[in-house]
Amino acid sequence: MLESVKILLTTIAAFLVAMGISSPVLRLIKKLNARKQIRTSESAPIFSKLHKNKEGTPTMGGIIIWGTVLIMAIAFLLLHLFFDGFWKYLSFVNRSETYLPLAALIIAAAIGLVDDILGVMRIGPHGGGLAVRHKILIYLLLSIIGAWWFAVKLQWNTLYIPFLGYYHIGWWYIPIFIFVVFASAFSANETDGLDGLLGGVSLFAFGALSVIAFSRGMYDLSAMTGAISGALLAFLWNNIYPAKFFMGDTGSMALGITLGVVTMLTNSVFFLPFFGVILVIESLSVLIQVFSKKVFKRKVFLSAPIHHHFEALGWPESQVTMRFWIISLVCTGLGLVLYFLSTIYLR
Repeated sequence: MLESVKILLTTIAAFLVAMGISSPVLRLIKKLNARKQIRTSESAPIFSKLHKNKEGTPTMGGIIIWGTVLIMAIAFLLLHLFFDGFWKYLSFVNRSETYLPLAALIIAAAIGLVDDILGVMRIGPHGGGLAVRHKILIYLLLSIIGAWWFAVKLQWNTLYIPFLGYYHIGWWYIPIFIFVVFASAFSANETDGLDGLLGGVSLFAFGALSVIAFSRGMYDLSAMTGAISGALLAFLWNNIYPAKFFMGDTGSMALGITLGVVTMLTNSVFFLPFFGVILVIESLSVLIQVFSKKVFKRKVFLSAPIHHHFEALGWPESQVTMRFWIISLVCTGLGLVLYFLSTIYLR
């Protein structure tokens, strides 16, 4: 009972903190003239046409998300060190549960922030920051480092298979870890293309992982993911159509990497496709499009990722976002149902 209250308090506190820092962050972004530059590319004329009017919108709003979690983690930890009782109860900084996801969140956010700054300065291919291949290499490098840490330093080599139980998979744990973290990072980046889309999808995914962490007795991890969810709610207040600012790579990279790491920590790999169904669909649409263009010299979708395809068909941006949210919510619920049925079956 006390643990559930802690998670709810942390989530609400994160929402309030994020709401409180949103205006100062927006003013800072505008003062620094950190505005979105739309890549111009002959290979993506539909995208350029659809989103040309978004050029100049403030970016790097993802600072609000990870900044809120960092502020709360540090504040609660310091208060816990000097005052016992209530602050010790609220602190979610825990070596075995949250050190790694907190580190992943901040490192990925810092790298994404550098990419955003390069984009604002019109440095990089088409003046849009890091090239896709460079982002892929960064995702891969972070995934490999995480896999090494989990497998070698922590000696993790067990995978939970729904309705079957836990299995020791030895060195196979490393490529699975790399794939999960890399895929979640890549997919988050591809999904971040419409106002409120990635924020809403991530909200459902982190909410579900918070429930799973809670059910596994990982209360501090559940509180941390609750804090991310609360910060996402406040971020969406300003990011839903028409967005006052964009998340930027500092937000999408942080969310994607952290989502993968938390998934591995909670041993919920096989439920992630349900929690992140839109992420899966978005990344698959990009892979299919690239493969078809390379091999068959033709496009499958009018534009990829797939949310741009529906835009090109004439769907209003807000309609695409809301329908994708609905799909995400339904599939997240289905994933949680399967998770709890699996745990009941194995008792």
